Amino acid sequence: MTVAVDGRATGATSVPHVSSLPARLLHNANTRGARVALRQKRLGVWTEHTWADVAARTARLASGLLELGAVAGDRIAVLADNRVEWIVADLATQGLGALTVGLYPGSPAGELRHALRDSGSFALIVEDEEQLDKVLEVREQLPRLRKIIVIDTRGIRQIDGEFVLSLEEVEVLGEARADDWPRRVAALDPTAPATVIYTAGTTALPKGAVLSHANLVAAADLANETLGVRAGDELFSYLPLAFVTERLLSSCVAVSAGAIVNFGEGVDTFGADLAELQPTVFLGVPRVWERLLAGVRLREAGTSRLKRAMLRFWYRRGEQLAAQRRRGRVGLLGRCTGAVGWVLLYRSLRTKLGLRRVRVALSTAAPIAPRVLEYFESIDVSIRELYGQAEDAGVASCTPAVDVRLGTMGLPFPGIELRLADDSEVLVRSLAVFRGYYRNEAATRAVLTPDRWLRTGDVGTLDSDGFLTITGRKADLIRTASGTAVSPELVERELKASPFLREAIVIGEGRPSLTALLAIEPVTLGEWCRQHNLAVTTSRDLARKPEVRELLAAVVEEVNATLAPELQLRRFAVLPEELDHERGVLTATQQVRRAAVSEQFAELIEEMYRP
Repeated sequence: MTVAVDGRATGATSVPHVSSLPARLLHNANTRGARVALRQKRLGVWTEHTWADVAARTARLASGLLELGAVAGDRIAVLADNRVEWIVADLATQGLGALTVGLYPGSPAGELRHALRDSGSFALIVEDEEQLDKVLEVREQLPRLRKIIVIDTRGIRQIDGEFVLSLEEVEVLGEARADDWPRRVAALDPTAPATVIYTAGTTALPKGAVLSHANLVAAADLANETLGVRAGDELFSYLPLAFVTERLLSSCVAVSAGAIVNFGEGVDTFGADLAELQPTVFLGVPRVWERLLAGVRLREAGTSRLKRAMLRFWYRRGEQLAAQRRRGRVGLLGRCTGAVGWVLLYRSLRTKLGLRRVRVALSTAAPIAPRVLEYFESIDVSIRELYGQAEDAGVASCTPAVDVRLGTMGLPFPGIELRLADDSEVLVRSLAVFRGYYRNEAATRAVLTPDRWLRTGDVGTLDSDGFLTITGRKADLIRTASGTAVSPELVERELKASPFLREAIVIGEGRPSLTALLAIEPVTLGEWCRQHNLAVTTSRDLARKPEVRELLAAVVEEVNATLAPELQLRRFAVLPEELDHERGVLTATQQVRRAAVSEQFAELIEEMYRP
């Protein structure tokens, strides 16, 4: 079955007939130059940068890179947290005809070495001393790396003006030729490569997906037709910009629509920054939405019985209204009930969450448990699931604004073709589909058919109306001893909806039944222990407590009750430690490497299957 949907959301704005993101930046500088483009929070203060500011700085950096010897086709990597300089570096690199290579700031030196060697990067822009030290650790294994440029030079002694330079130095170098940058941008070939985005690498080394200027512009326009992001919309950028969907929103869509991108002070201040900002467009992965919900549930557990009864009443009213909204039938009584609920609960709760103004709420990277979606719908926050991958610039399908069907990934974006292969693998074809993997023709042939269909590696179903449901990764399917094929993600998704679990890994390949390794959420479980007067010293101590195991057993039992018999868990084990990226069990995007987990916790797995 092939689905292609046409349509345009009202209110969306996009720069017409402009074939690259740097050209769209220049268009914004010329038409809305004095308006705010980016905000950065430092030491509690937000600093604004206009479109004219960003364009001028981008021109200086691009020209400075040319002075250092960069040429069209070079790869320039960025290793930094979300900040103004990331966007400037990205657009400057694209504007001179080079390719931006986004790197995850949490990556250990070994993973950075792989990406920098694989991409053959000419230059690397790093955030600070910590990131510089990681790269210098593997410098001798990076023969093509000619320059390292540092954004924040505090405490750094290695700056020599030759191999290691400051970003400020490079911008000064480019001042004399900055006026020439618009000419270079105008001469860009839309079909030329613009960026390399590395895949998660859950089953093998990450591969570099090459996207052209035309791919990025197409992705921005396809997304905006459905999402309706407008000039002046407020976005909060906090997921790593090396992650394709964050890049799609914070760079492609924001530049195309003229939206404002805000950068907070980091992970530690995420909640406070979100509550202060109150964005109109908010993107989260399922774990972010689950944690927001967990925080609400924990706070509610500490309130009085009367308060909890009042909350339950308004949640039920909210659920009823959400069902009416999905059917497009909210009558006068429903609108009045919603207005009262807004005054008594929804407004204050959404304000505390940072979602009071949100108009476009998105979840990406994996399907989210329906019960999480149902909760947020009960407070009138409709989370739209966004499906895509690096190879299609993050755009394949999305939950429509109306006719929401929980548990599905919605409909294909306008102009995107989507169908299922004979083995139910999801196939996608569009103008956003990538050129191929960098220097890896064999891998490219494995995922791109001769007629440009992308094999996503995901398994799914399409209903009669074209709504897509993702059931799991093709490579992750488990075949039990009885020969039954099981998608572990279906079970893991429900388990991870619990506020007490950070991760769940279902085991069962060649086994008589399914079991699961559970990684606890220390913060919420710690708070639960405090409320129940249980002393806790460490995360390991928390995982060993009988009361915690009893609580998790109830979680598993509740999930089992919703599952078909072949999906139910026979046993579970609590991991004695947190899963860690540096130990190789998680990818840079915090996805589980199943083979590594099975190897590192082999004894624990065997214990679950002993009589």
